[in-house]
Amino acid sequence: MELNTLKLVKEDWLATLTLNRPEKMNALSEELQLEMQKVLDDLEEDMDIRVVIINGEGRCFSAGFDITGTGSGEAPDVQQWRAGVKRENATWFRIWRSRLPFIAAVHSHCLGGACELSMVCDITIAADDAQFGEPEIQFQSAPPFPIMPWVLGMKKTKELLLTGDRINAEEAERIGLVNRVVPRDRLMDEARAFARKMAMIPPPAMHLNKTGINRGYDIRGFQSTIDYGAEIFAMILSSDSQEKRDFEKIAAEKGLREAFKWRDAKFAG
Repeated sequence: MELNTLKLVKEDWLATLTLNRPEKMNALSEELQLEMQKVLDDLEEDMDIRVVIINGEGRCFSAGFDITGTGSGEAPDVQQWRAGVKRENATWFRIWRSRLPFIAAVHSHCLGGACELSMVCDITIAADDAQFGEPEIQFQSAPPFPIMPWVLGMKKTKELLLTGDRINAEEAERIGLVNRVVPRDRLMDEARAFARKMAMIPPPAMHLNKTGINRGYDIRGFQSTIDYGAEIFAMILSSDSQEKRDFEKIAAEKGLREAFKWRDAKFAG
């Protein structure tokens, strides 16, 4: 399988899937999402594989969805946003419904869509330099796969999703966003050790226990919540505001970094 944005390594029972756009901080582009769908389908059919680790190449796990080009060209309409979020969520649902256990091995930035990716994985192991958050609300967006309320309690979810704040690895472990925090130089060793423990579980037991746990969430409304969240995402991205227009104008003319500086300065002090 030819891959441009991912690396896939299979070693006996373990598959390691690496987000491989280090020059873009592993931003989750449309190409990456479609390649990931193909890889996940391949892994689902490979009965030799028992566990999958997802990590990121270079400086960070991922800075989130690729928003390159914000403010340039004609804005998508609500139907186009719906089509985009359907594609994005189809990728994460492949992990949610997979027979395989997935481990996210996270270092440095894990933001926006990447934060959702880490949460939809069955286990998340974070390096001590990891940062988590969904800052997209700060530039008039929303989580397209709103899994956070199912991972955290209501109050902490509202704090993170209604402010866009980021938290460090220690805080993420304290509130249950990650399973454990390890030294940065031990991240992949610890992820592989955990994968080995999961690989020793007979595949039918792993598959059916994961299905049973996740099905319990589905019965309580997980699927319908994600679907409704996708619609909220499309509505927000299709709505208008002066702040959105100003942000996108600056992003188109001067780049996203300057747009974020403008936003932060507007509310400073």
